[in-house]
This record gives sequence, structure tokens and C-alpha cells, in this order.
Amino acid sequence: MFKGVLITQEDKKNSVSVTELNESQLPEGDVLVDVYYSTLNYKDGLAITGKSPVVRSFPMVPGIDLVGKVTQCDSDAFSEGDWVLLNGFGVGEMHWGGLAEKTRLKSDWLIPLPKGIEPKQSMSIGTAGYTAMLSVLALEKQGVMPNSGEILVTGANGGVGSFAIRLLNRLGYHVVASTGRMEETDYLKALGASEVIDRNTLSEPGKPLQKERWAGVIDCVGSHTLANACASTKYGGVVTACGLAQGMDFPASVAPFILRGVKLIGIDSVMRPKADRIEAWQRLSELLQPQDFDVISTEIGLEDVVETAYKLLDGQVRGRVIVVIR
Repeated sequence: MFKGVLITQEDKKNSVSVTELNESQLPEGDVLVDVYYSTLNYKDGLAITGKSPVVRSFPMVPGIDLVGKVTQCDSDAFSEGDWVLLNGFGVGEMHWGGLAEKTRLKSDWLIPLPKGIEPKQSMSIGTAGYTAMLSVLALEKQGVMPNSGEILVTGANGGVGSFAIRLLNRLGYHVVASTGRMEETDYLKALGASEVIDRNTLSEPGKPLQKERWAGVIDCVGSHTLANACASTKYGGVVTACGLAQGMDFPASVAPFILRGVKLIGIDSVMRPKADRIEAWQRLSELLQPQDFDVISTEIGLEDVVETAYKLLDGQVRGRVIVVIR
């Protein structure tokens, strides 16, 4: 028996509890893992609170991130005792995830824990930091360099935004952070933001084409914020879209794309090929330093997950939340 967070559904109503589970309940897979750390992401918050139909199968253990030790592997991909890392692949939505002491997974979904990153540090990074790195890599591969101009990061207090600011700063970019919590200005500047602006300047309907300002954008918000970011991006600039905190809609026009050659690049972290994952995690291991994790992360236990999920969706949590499993 082992402990885990379990979401069940009856008469289309969800209930969540920390409960005892049996190994025989675990889904199919060729790797059995003892989970040491997981995280609480925005998607996990939606799953746990039921505020969005994230979970596709019940019962479900949420948790889209995990790090742990292999205890059994039916393929030659890993050996017993190997530290492995997982982000995405529908885990926590369609396949039991990381918010339990054990899980069974497909070896194709896992990568080895990168050298230079401790297990707990990997969950401080989690899908949020990994997605931020994918976004930064997209800017680089499209030719947006530190001397190109200002980079806007929206949803700056969240996990993706926080890591994006830190990574961009380490690489020498001039970062402008957009947030709805201006009281967190000192935190964002400590991460490396040169300027902090109120999200209200971007979150309302705006003109289809606005004054050029941004050489690049990492948007975690969607909706009007993303539309306004595109409308104010400089000629040939690049906007990456990786979140929907404001909404899934995109009330924009084609003007920035056909008149200024702006590029809008979607950042998917869920089904990303293994080679991209390994590249992103390798860069993370090179750029991040031990002190970064303490600034960005807080820790909770399994028993705190449900309460913290509601706080996360209410905008009361900043940075990353590590869930200590064992």
C-alpha cells in the first residue's frame, strides 16, 4: 500500500482525497517508479479543483511532473536505482501521475535526471521551468538575441514566468515583466526583470496594431494579453505562447503578422519529442544555479495539495510549488 492524491467522480461531481492505494491499481506501463518529489502546476490545480475538465479518466492521480527512482523496468531503457524525470505525456490527465508515492509509466516518457541537477531541484524546475526553457530556445532559434531589444514576459509571478525571467537574465536579455501583483515587484526584479508593468496595460481589448516595443515575448496568459503583445511586437519579432491563464481565446487580427512579419510560435511541453526534452534540460542544468531554486520554490506535503491547489487558481501562489512525497 502507498499514499496518493486520488480524484474520483460520481454523478459528474468530483471528489479529491489523500488516500491509501494498492500497487495493483496502477495503470499499465513498463517502468515502476518510487516517486520522491512532484509539483503543483496550474493544470494540476484545474484537475484537483474540477474548475476545468482536465481529467479524462477516473479515478485519477494528478501530477504532471515527477522525479523518482526506478524499482522495476521491463525494457532495457532503465535499470533499477536509476533516477528518472517526467513532464507531460498526459500523465495526471489520462494516466496516473506524480502525486503519489508510486507510479507505473511507459519508459518512452521518461528521461534520465540530468547531471548537475538534484532530484528536488528538478521539481523546482518542473514543467514550468522546462516550458520556460523551451520558450527561450524558440526565441534563440528564431534569431532573437540579447541585443535585439526588450523581451516581455507575461504572467510573470507564475512558475513559467518566474523561470523565464531568470533564464533570460542569465543569458543577458533585457526583461520586462507583466504582473497583476505589483506588490511582487521586488521579487521579479530579484529574478532579473529590469522593469515591471501592470498587467492591466495588456489585458484589455486593444488596437490591432500598436507602437512597436518588444523584440520577443514569452506569453503565459493568452486572450487579450497575447493579442496586445503581438500588436506591439517589433518588425520581425517573435512571440511564444505557452499558457492560458487569462483565457483560451485569441481576439487578434492578422495585422502584426502580415504587416510586421511577427512570428507566433506555440510552445507544447506535453508531447515534445525526447530529443527536445533532453536539450532543454541540459540547458537548464547549465544556466541555473543552486540559489535560484530557493528564490522560486516553496515546499508542501501531500496533505497540503488540495488546499494549495485552490490558492494557486486564486492567484495566491507565486513561483513553484514542490510536493515532497517521501
